[in-house]
Amino acid sequence: MSVERFELAPGYAISRILRGGWQLAGGHGDIARDRAIAEMRAFVEAGVTTFDCADIYTGVEEMIGDFRATLSSAERAGMQVHTKFVPDWSDLPRVDLAYVTRIIDRSLQRLRTDRLDLVQFHWWNYATPGWVDAAQHLDRLRQQGKIRHVAGTNFDTPHASAMIEAGVPLVSMQVQYSLLDRRPAGALSGLCAELGMKLLCYGTVAGGFLSARWLGQPAPAEPLANRSLVKYRLIIEEFGGWDAFQALLRAMEAIARKHGVSITAVATRWVLDQPHVAGAIVGARYAEHLADNLTVFRFALDAADVAALEAVLAQAPGPAGDTYTLERDRDGPHGRIMKYDLNRD
Repeated sequence: MSVERFELAPGYAISRILRGGWQLAGGHGDIARDRAIAEMRAFVEAGVTTFDCADIYTGVEEMIGDFRATLSSAERAGMQVHTKFVPDWSDLPRVDLAYVTRIIDRSLQRLRTDRLDLVQFHWWNYATPGWVDAAQHLDRLRQQGKIRHVAGTNFDTPHASAMIEAGVPLVSMQVQYSLLDRRPAGALSGLCAELGMKLLCYGTVAGGFLSARWLGQPAPAEPLANRSLVKYRLIIEEFGGWDAFQALLRAMEAIARKHGVSITAVATRWVLDQPHVAGAIVGARYAEHLADNLTVFRFALDAADVAALEAVLAQAPGPAGDTYTLERDRDGPHGRIMKYDLNRD
């Protein structure tokens, strides 16, 4: 059972399952740092060679950098690390070339490398000008050799298009995409079809909600255990509520039984099968769920499976609008849970 790979750009291939780093940051419980670093090797040895992190995931770039230091030069060459450039909300008016360079140099130092494989750019507030300039600053650093590829994260279709039209060669856009949240299937997929940009997808199992653990269970009571559950519980409400979510889980469970896999594998396989999707980011603190993650490459959804899922989705259209539009309302339920100033040294 080999891990599928995808050529994201000429000469640059990634594993279609990416090892996500958000759960190693704050807000997800205590982390056994040494264990987390040691078990990164299991992912690489299994063929999951692409890791996703961010400058604002507290301590995660350093953890991956410490892991990279344990590898041989050949092993490091076979590993890809994607990070992000996320200037703080309060800093947006001051983001110039020097600011961008400082953050990128810090990521280079933390990750113990002389070139970042892929930097995914996020801008909190479109009303604050400068986001196109910031993207162009990143591209200038790409031309200087500090960055291999420039990408975006959580930009909607018009703003992604504007950056590309300004000459920034975005190879991918990282977006939330799942059976519960199909917003990227709209206008953003149209832009991908037109320009060749690909999608890297997070939230594919909705923080663990798309799993057998929640099948037949009542809605969880407040307070929820971690930030992921808070975030994706809101998405379930946008999807159609807890009853609609349970109907989806029942359909997924029947498909999972048919193929001898888990509900989470069905959720991930569905996302990987969507147009323009290069890979799915699977959050993990340790390697305990790695074997289950890999079963996504052991089966295929057939026409009957797709039809069964579509029948449920037709009754629960899910979040409306373009990618990340709901989350950009700072006063709304999705925006209120965000942390906007995490990039301080």
